[in-house]
Amino acid sequence: MAGWAWSSDWDSHQDEDVDVSNYKVPLSKDSLILLIDCSKKMFESSDDSEQSFDLSFKCARSVLLNKIISSDKDMVGIVFFGTAKDKNPSDFKHVYIYQDLDSPDAPRIKEIEELIDGNYGSFSSDFGHCEDFSLSDVLWTCSSMLATSGSKYGHKRILLFTNCDSPHALDSSKQRQAKTRAKDLADNGVEIEIMHIGNCFNYDAFYRHIAFSVDEDLPQPNPSEKFDELLTRVRSKEFKRRPMQKITLKLGNGVEMGTAVYCPVREAKKPSFARLDQRTNVELKTQTKFLCEDTGVDLMPTDIKLYQQFGGEKSVFEKDEVQSLKAMCSKGLTLMGFKPIDQLKEQYYVKPASFIYPVEEVVTGSTRFFSAMLMKCLHRNVFAICQCVASSNSAPRLVALLPQAEEVDENGLQISPAGFHLLYLPYSEDLRQLTVENTEKAQPELVDKAKEIVKKLTFSFESDAFENPVLQRHYRQLEAIALEKDSAEEVFDLTASDDSLIRKRVGSLLDEFKNLTNPFGLSDTKGRKQKSKANEATNIAKRSKVTDSDEDILELVTRYASNKKLNTLTVSQLKSYLNATGNKCTGKKQQLIDFIYQQVGEPTV
Repeated sequence: MAGWAWSSDWDSHQDEDVDVSNYKVPLSKDSLILLIDCSKKMFESSDDSEQSFDLSFKCARSVLLNKIISSDKDMVGIVFFGTAKDKNPSDFKHVYIYQDLDSPDAPRIKEIEELIDGNYGSFSSDFGHCEDFSLSDVLWTCSSMLATSGSKYGHKRILLFTNCDSPHALDSSKQRQAKTRAKDLADNGVEIEIMHIGNCFNYDAFYRHIAFSVDEDLPQPNPSEKFDELLTRVRSKEFKRRPMQKITLKLGNGVEMGTAVYCPVREAKKPSFARLDQRTNVELKTQTKFLCEDTGVDLMPTDIKLYQQFGGEKSVFEKDEVQSLKAMCSKGLTLMGFKPIDQLKEQYYVKPASFIYPVEEVVTGSTRFFSAMLMKCLHRNVFAICQCVASSNSAPRLVALLPQAEEVDENGLQISPAGFHLLYLPYSEDLRQLTVENTEKAQPELVDKAKEIVKKLTFSFESDAFENPVLQRHYRQLEAIALEKDSAEEVFDLTASDDSLIRKRVGSLLDEFKNLTNPFGLSDTKGRKQKSKANEATNIAKRSKVTDSDEDILELVTRYASNKKLNTLTVSQLKSYLNATGNKCTGKKQQLIDFIYQQVGEPTV
């Protein structure tokens, strides 16, 4: 019964025994304001580049489309500045809130696409252009949108699109006000990122003082790369970087440290569907009831017991008794010992690994303790073996803590954090002994040729370079229906093999490999006989007939017999020869070879 099942390894709730009163749970909702310059310079175009405003607005559409799939709870807003008309709560001139801060949906995307499809023909009449704006008022409007939205955000960000590197070049007062307002936003946790357009844009002239960075010495990323990233459609669910749970790692004698468990890999699945009322399209609610089989009366939780059958007898338990049976060990990680890393076998893989990192809120001093243990494991090239109990309702598991050193790029930015990968190990009952029959070994020249083919087809594999074609097709179909498109975008299956490219890379190696496995070009399908409903006499008569395939096998075996190389042929080829000549084909391979030599005569050496 369901009541006997263990819960998943990591519960969504916090462990009762771990004091996390000072721990702040990360907020899952983010906010993003797209701030777009609408001055006339943004609408100028040249032969080798598109309009800056068109590029910015297409980025806005791409962001909304991505947010619907990746994180539909996030809030996105679009604000124009440098317009002749204005629309904002503070009545600032030349600031127009095109879309307020809200969750992305189909009507908002359709509104953007209508403006793009119309080639911005009505933009001058609907919004207009003006150079006499105040960037301080623009940033104040963004601050008000974030403050009055009524939601708490985990991450607040503003993307500013412009191709003018000094908007207030002749007014130092406006520049000073804009810098002060930008600093106030940074102090309130709002990140401003400049999406500058054009190769002649001087970032240091003004906007370096608007976009505050933690590390001012880091080089600014290439603007073309940032736009490519925004324009790329990434249809995948986005998971927030928050710990699944916080547990303690016990080392013995009362020594422990606090750790947070993260999930670096999770299988992406289609979103679950919702059941609707056929008449009203209102979402239905699911309610589960337990009924007595005899009377049909609703049963209360106290009326239900659990049992396990053993030896034909039912052993009945109360629910609290089942819970006490499950509480075998205390919650957390308990260190058992260390082993060299080379003893961690690949076949021990049970499920995707987790990642643990120290948490000071659980046990003070955990970071220093964790760092010392990590450095020693890396220095001695060992991993830790622990017992893991995720919650009071979880079964104890054997896990390995595999150390990982921090990895940074050439700019000093972190690629991989320092910590331990938590790998799940099997118990002895989980291991299975496989019985594999011995097969004939391939010839050395065949093995060498296969090695050449493998070497030619070897490439650098990265999982994040391959999208799931089933999920991508699903999301495109939903998008086409929601936006009322005639057809969905075509899905390019990156997992499908490219036969022409494979043939180009290996050249004639495939043909050479085929000739080695089948030197006389025998067809493995040409001489196959289908099953017939005729009687046994008819089947014997059919097998005695000599077909084109039989002629090939007769010639092959005769040639190999003359060279005394029958042992290089397979058992199926030897049996095919005996069938074609009307002889019995039973016995082991050497018996078949001896019988054939008796028929054709063994050659003299």
